[in-house]
Amino acid sequence: MRLAVLAFVAGVMCLQLQAALPDLAWAWGLPLLASAWGLPKEGAWRRVRGSVLLGFWFALGFFYTAGLAQQRLADALPSAWEGVDVAVVGVVAGLPVTTERGQRFGFDIERVLTPGAVVPQHVQLSTYRTGFNGKPLPDALTVHAAQRWQLTVRLRRPHATQNPHVMDMEAQWFAHDIRTLGMVRERSEHRLLTVQVAEPHYLVEAVREHIAARFDRVLADAPYAGVLKALAIGDQSAIPSAQWQLYQRTGITHLISISGLHVTMLSGLAFALCYALWRRSTRLTLWLPARRAAVLIGALAALAYVVLAGFGVPAQRTLYMLWVVAIALWTGRTLAPTRILAWALLVVVLIDPWAVLAAGFWLSFGAVAVLLFATGSRVGEQHWLREWWQTQWAVTLALAPILLLLFGQLSTVSPLANAFAIPLLSFLITPLALLGSFPGMDAPLHWAHALMAACVWLLQMLAHWPMWQQAEPGRWAVGLALLGALWWLMPRGFPARWLGAVWMLPALLVTVPQPVPGAIWISAIDVGQGLAVLVRTAHHALLFDAGPRYNSEADSGSRIIAPYLRGEGITRLDRLVLSHDDNDHTGGAASILGAMPVAAVMTSLPATHPVFDHYAQSILRCEAGQSWDWDGVHFAVLHPTAGSYADNAVKDNHRSCVLKLSSAGGSVLLPADIEAKDEIQLLATEPAALRANLLIAPHHGSRTSSIPEFIAAVQPAMTVFTVGYNNRFGHPRSDVVARYRDAGSQLFRSDADGLVNVRFTPDAVPEVSRWRRLQQHYWQDS
Repeated sequence: MRLAVLAFVAGVMCLQLQAALPDLAWAWGLPLLASAWGLPKEGAWRRVRGSVLLGFWFALGFFYTAGLAQQRLADALPSAWEGVDVAVVGVVAGLPVTTERGQRFGFDIERVLTPGAVVPQHVQLSTYRTGFNGKPLPDALTVHAAQRWQLTVRLRRPHATQNPHVMDMEAQWFAHDIRTLGMVRERSEHRLLTVQVAEPHYLVEAVREHIAARFDRVLADAPYAGVLKALAIGDQSAIPSAQWQLYQRTGITHLISISGLHVTMLSGLAFALCYALWRRSTRLTLWLPARRAAVLIGALAALAYVVLAGFGVPAQRTLYMLWVVAIALWTGRTLAPTRILAWALLVVVLIDPWAVLAAGFWLSFGAVAVLLFATGSRVGEQHWLREWWQTQWAVTLALAPILLLLFGQLSTVSPLANAFAIPLLSFLITPLALLGSFPGMDAPLHWAHALMAACVWLLQMLAHWPMWQQAEPGRWAVGLALLGALWWLMPRGFPARWLGAVWMLPALLVTVPQPVPGAIWISAIDVGQGLAVLVRTAHHALLFDAGPRYNSEADSGSRIIAPYLRGEGITRLDRLVLSHDDNDHTGGAASILGAMPVAAVMTSLPATHPVFDHYAQSILRCEAGQSWDWDGVHFAVLHPTAGSYADNAVKDNHRSCVLKLSSAGGSVLLPADIEAKDEIQLLATEPAALRANLLIAPHHGSRTSSIPEFIAAVQPAMTVFTVGYNNRFGHPRSDVVARYRDAGSQLFRSDADGLVNVRFTPDAVPEVSRWRRLQQHYWQDS
């Protein structure tokens, strides 16, 4: 049974890796594979029968998921209705998340009022209290869970940035059945039709919102109120990014959510209380034995907590395991722990085949499987301290390769931090937070917050220890490391356990590919509407601009660029060039400066700019005439002139740093946001220096740049437009694109291609790769 479940899950995972869905007609082969049940169970046929049946379970998982995926893909937004105002009636389906400018919430559409409009049934909408200029909008809309509204919305397909080593938001949206994103039109008429819809799943969301509001009211501006909400109702949106970084550095992020440990704790507490009280009543025990009653109450308590917490994968895993145990106890059966885990795994994947796309799925089931493997073969009683150490060691060792594959870093203090964080969060803070969810129970919330503050104080003392960071290991290395970890965790006396450590080395000692001398590797990182270009030579790395800042808690530096650099094995930058003071070019700079050492910054920004508040290294002013050489590559600054800094009337775009790279392999021009006036100046002062094999289009393809004379002087064989999907500026302009196409340049767009890699090597044809094309998935552009 356990092998069958694993084969089924492998089939589900195989489908999720496909670039296109298969023809379901092939599923008619399933009965042929299933006929192997009729083969003899003894002799030579036994292995044949087992192998064919494993193939059947694999194919069943594959086609089961394919059928569900086709249904989900059918519920898509037609391109004709993208960016068009549509009137709809529906229900606020989830707990609304408060954002910096308004709200974000799920919305189940019941009726479409606009004639002929076709929209998906479940969408994610945003409302805004302020405009792009920061000024409050009149009559801003505020919604609550379970309300039925008539809204006018403008929708778009779910499209996100695409880069290696970075979370794939398109996969996350598809996994959560968010087939369309949109915004509520501020100046349209909106009507509240029903204050609270009475359907059970909507009422649960209303209860969750009521508890969140109670936490906000009781704790007001308390710094760790967001953590308590995460532990009680699974809402992590109120946890500041600085706190997340602390929990990540100390390796306790798995505890800042509804983890399996919390569910087990609550279920066990309910079981113990029910058993203690029930057995005191003769009448009750005659009606139903105390043990059965306690099992039922414990299982129902776990179900209620998981539902209230948003039904996350780790909590689901524990819930299903507890229910399997409860059924076994109720019926008087005994099940092996691995069989219980297999049943939980099967139920999770049957209900949600896209759960396998979440890191939490692998970490959650992996941790339990490792614990069963490491402790299942031990005999005799052990001291609790020794048992705790073996448990921490087993989980840390076995999950290290998975964490390196998923995140490219490990916390070196995780075992120590978890030693006090697990008992504090699971046995004290979480029960108090749940108790504080009830009206009138304010004191437990304050106690829970005080304990959380003490926990954070201890974590901050450990946070200064270094993180293990490295390039992302290959999947073969991760697989070998997992095998090595399991081998190493074999019981004492098992022969050659040391081989496990050897097999783990390829995942820990990753060799990072490097350019040869004279080569230039260019990576135009997909940061949406903004610019960030990584330049690599044989022994140096330069980042040209740092992309946009999205809000006060998130920017492209922390969300995209730093994870990408870490995954590529880049642990320091020799130079960061910040071309000019525009958010879409410098918004992520502070995060980059805080994430890794930067030897020097070259910029047109003043040294007193807030982005440099915590940077104490070299800051160079960007001026035409500067140059340097790295590894056979010549770097030259072509713009702005030194005199432009004395003129306060010069706009930021006109003071953009323009950088030219030249080598035996090829040449690159990075012009940032210069406009026609600056292009004319460059044509007058540096006409010969403009020619380049690769051009990052000036100002994202704006109509104010890329005059015909400039394009003719550069003669780019390749041009990259760094733009956001359906951006409000209309970049790149169609006439500008046509100019480059007519000039014979090969065109790339970050919104269509994701990260674009171009590698120039001496005596070789340039190599070009586009991440969105390399990692095509069946749900993209559907």
